[in-house]
Amino acid sequence: MLRRLIPLLAGNWPRIGLALACLLAAKGALLTIPFLLKHLVDSLDLAAGAGMAAGLLFGLVLAYGAARFANVFFGELRDTLFGRVTERAMRRIGLLAFRHVHSLELDYHLNRRTGGLARDIERGTTGISFLLRFFVFNIAPTLFEIVMVAGILLFNYGGGYASIVVASVVAYALFSFRATEWRTRFVRAVNEADSSSNTRAVDSLLNHETVKYFTNEGFEADRYDESLAEWESARRSNRLSLFALNAGQALIIALSQTAMIGLAAWQVSGGLLSIGDFVLINQFMLQLFMPLGFLGFVYREIKSSLANIENLFSLLDREPMIRDAPAARPLAVGGGEVVFDAVSFHYPNGRPILDGVSFRVPAGKKVALVGASGAGKSTLVKLLFRFYDPAAGAVRIDGQDLREVTQESLRRAVGIVPQDTVLFNDSLRENIRYGRPGASDEEVQAALARAHLEAFVAGLPEGMDTTVGERGLKLSGGEKQRVAIARALLKDAPILVFDEATSSLDSRSEAAVLDALKALARSHTTLVIAHRLSTVIDADELVVLSEGRVVERGTHDDLLARNGYYSHLWLAQQRERTTA
Repeated sequence: MLRRLIPLLAGNWPRIGLALACLLAAKGALLTIPFLLKHLVDSLDLAAGAGMAAGLLFGLVLAYGAARFANVFFGELRDTLFGRVTERAMRRIGLLAFRHVHSLELDYHLNRRTGGLARDIERGTTGISFLLRFFVFNIAPTLFEIVMVAGILLFNYGGGYASIVVASVVAYALFSFRATEWRTRFVRAVNEADSSSNTRAVDSLLNHETVKYFTNEGFEADRYDESLAEWESARRSNRLSLFALNAGQALIIALSQTAMIGLAAWQVSGGLLSIGDFVLINQFMLQLFMPLGFLGFVYREIKSSLANIENLFSLLDREPMIRDAPAARPLAVGGGEVVFDAVSFHYPNGRPILDGVSFRVPAGKKVALVGASGAGKSTLVKLLFRFYDPAAGAVRIDGQDLREVTQESLRRAVGIVPQDTVLFNDSLRENIRYGRPGASDEEVQAALARAHLEAFVAGLPEGMDTTVGERGLKLSGGEKQRVAIARALLKDAPILVFDEATSSLDSRSEAAVLDALKALARSHTTLVIAHRLSTVIDADELVVLSEGRVVERGTHDDLLARNGYYSHLWLAQQRERTTA
């Protein structure tokens, strides 16, 4: 674990060195306090009988105050210096996790639990901060202090005191380690229940409209309460195990302090030690067992943090299924010809989707994919974006196999208007600018006009600054689709994909947007997926799919003349329009 965390500290070693120097200074001041107290008490005892100089007493009091202040001051300075280190480490690991999740394949995102994933990342980054801070500044210093105290007592007061310290520390450590290992399963159970309840809540809130449509508020509340009940039960078991751990640790500390103070009191009464020695030993015991008690808490929390970090590192260890080849090069787009060559594909569950599909989209031409639902049209788009790799065959752009080029360059070269447009909870302007984040306001406005959104925006009180809501829920389906069209227009990629791009538009808006898309398609290689055949009759070629195979291809007029599969689809849609 530490081997994986050390790289996160890169560039912070001078600051860490200063923090460790402050730690040593704070611990040095703390170790002098019992000696100052001893001399102060012995001096007071002598002063009562012999009239010791007030200056010496005053100096000891000042030295005691200075040691106390130095201990606190250097401790605070240490925390301030190291705070920057832990914050930078949290930032780095958080960014690493964020980038990694985005690098994972589409199949992972289709199956992930958003709420639980967010909570795992949050707990993991917080756990790393805790582990770094407390391991460096609590566990190691406390062990150092134990060794120093045992050595001081052994050198000054004999083996009895040192033996009590060593025996109590060993007993405390063994009990804490074993009991904490036993408790770890309860900590993991709490984390799992917490992630489950959070996932349930996020999923329900994201789909609040569906909940209301079916008046299932009570059903959702009951399911959430079931998750909370599991969390409550896990927390109860965790709390009871913590009580057992704390009670055992407290008993060991109490027995050790009693033995130490009893031995010191017996030796003082026998004249072997002074009152100052008794105070010194008592102070060392307080200084030793206070951090030792805190060490038990730190160890428990570190074990809890490790359980959280395990989840985060498990996520980071997950290898993306779709990766750039070692020698992958950027896609070089010339005309933008797209070729599907004998492509077969099945999803991870084994269900076959495509079987030997072959067709070509010539550079600058418009090809439409048509067919019944489930024929494999959208899967071809996912293969074009390389969200998946074909099981057999190849997809090429200008002769380059997509598996041999970088994913980033590929996706920059392809623009899309998806069927289901999901927007960010940001302004209308920024959602359009997302197609090309560096675009100017004038370019955004031009894309807006080409998507025929000007009249809609003019009617909004805040215009382009209108917030569209989470996932764009403040906009209608047609409005969201036009925003997606504007975004694709702004990206201005050489290859364009329209996946049912006008499915949510009314007839008037559809006609206007189709004109814009036709103008755009004249200068781009365009692949269109269409359910409504009337929207693609101008395509240079129509590729008809059925059950994952190409059954017909040709122009609209050619296919109608054949009186085949496409002709039957066309007649069926014409009858639907007539009856409607």
